[in-house]
Amino acid sequence: MRTVILQEWVSLDGFAADKDGTTKFFEDPKYNEGFNDYQLELFERVDATILGAVTYKMFSAFWPTADAEQEPVAPKLNALPKIVFSKTIHEASWGPATIRRDDVADAVRELRNENGKDIVIWGSLSLAERLIEENLIDEYWIVVVPIFLGSGRKFIPEDREIEMELFESKTSPAGTVFLKYRPKITE
Repeated sequence: MRTVILQEWVSLDGFAADKDGTTKFFEDPKYNEGFNDYQLELFERVDATILGAVTYKMFSAFWPTADAEQEPVAPKLNALPKIVFSKTIHEASWGPATIRRDDVADAVRELRNENGKDIVIWGSLSLAERLIEENLIDEYWIVVVPIFLGSGRKFIPEDREIEMELFESKTSPAGTVFLKYRPKITE
């Protein structure tokens, strides 16, 4: 069975987007130190990504023209098959991509049982919430930026409690913390 990995950047107070819905809080290059190695490790494990419409639009505005010397993950990300869940996007200009309109939870259940490497979800907060509600996230790769936002949007659904087991952590010189968790299996 394929593993579904959710990777989210969050503030110290747990917000994945600021009060304006942006991710500007983690765009400062100092917070990205060490992240490329972390991402290259991820690319060894995955052969597809799931994105929502907002994240797909945001990524497709940047990554196709990103300089590979400044952004070493760009070639891998651009070549990675993308599964985009959207009712508003009709054509995927940044490929390889497939647009799906079916229920993301049903689709992920099917994708998990197909042959292949693991699947990663970046951002895509609405999709993440839905998949968390359905217990379809196998690993959480959380990047904690050393900043408090005070308000914004979290990626965990309201009133959802999930006990986690840490299986890896690293800290960058700027204080960004890279955490890897699995949901704790309770008997």
